[in-house]
Amino acid sequence: MPKLQLQIIIPEELAGRRLDQALSQLVPEHSRSRIQSWIRAGDVSVNKSTYKQRTEVHNGDIIEINTEINNIDKHQAEAINLTILHEDESLIIINKPAGLIVHPGAGNPNHTLVNALLNFDENLDAIPRAGIIHRLDKDTTGVLVVARTLEAHTSLVDQLQKRDIKRQYQAIVCGQLTSGGSIENKMGRHPKQRIKMAVTNNGKIATTHYRILKKYQHYTHLHVQLETGRTHQIRVHMSHIKHPIVGDPVYGNNKSIRKGVDSSLRDFILNFNRQALHAFSLELTHPESKQEMKFIAELPNDIKSLIDALNSYD
Repeated sequence: MPKLQLQIIIPEELAGRRLDQALSQLVPEHSRSRIQSWIRAGDVSVNKSTYKQRTEVHNGDIIEINTEINNIDKHQAEAINLTILHEDESLIIINKPAGLIVHPGAGNPNHTLVNALLNFDENLDAIPRAGIIHRLDKDTTGVLVVARTLEAHTSLVDQLQKRDIKRQYQAIVCGQLTSGGSIENKMGRHPKQRIKMAVTNNGKIATTHYRILKKYQHYTHLHVQLETGRTHQIRVHMSHIKHPIVGDPVYGNNKSIRKGVDSSLRDFILNFNRQALHAFSLELTHPESKQEMKFIAELPNDIKSLIDALNSYD
């Protein structure tokens, strides 16, 4: 049975949280129930001592996980086409299409990227969440990395936690921005609409950097770089500064149509039925060779068509 060995240092923002809650934030590729089972089994130590799952952790605490992976999150393989940008013995780099959910969950037990990956490589069944260490929203396209071994998984999770994996996006947002900038605030669950995220007083710090690629009369083409990776982060941040992403059904809604937009362009945007957000670049250190690697996914055809339409009416 494959083993998992991790060493993690508790950051300041998670000080005072329960051990299981902190680990759920630090290793989100593992389910809460799996983490709790490791704690109960004594496979998790804090500063070389065993803790209960409800025990609070402190800034700088050293967490060590030494456990065996059993497949409690068993999923079925499905023949779903994948666009592979790169593969070797350690990694698979995917260009995720719109409409593909990354992880199975309530209401979506099948037809996900996990199911597709298990069909592509049955050995991924031994890796947590089939090797996926980060996610993209269902209707966000672009580059996503998958670990093929537990050693690669450990390395990539560590890089992600240290913010050494660089993720860059392109987005079309509503309104004309005057300059680039950075957004930093706290994000958490929306206080009333639990399926949404929101800027809150008690959430986790989220930082997004953006710069202008091109201005249009009523819209802006942005380059966006994540410093943190909170759920829906770019979508929430763009909406928070009153420039929601075109087509975003949750955080943009009818704000995609600006006053004065040509009727033909209006119709085109009304029929753009997903958020115009694409993860075009991902940079990481290869787990085995230690080589710095960069992967690029071209803009998908629907966003290219949106840009063509904006150029036509600019």
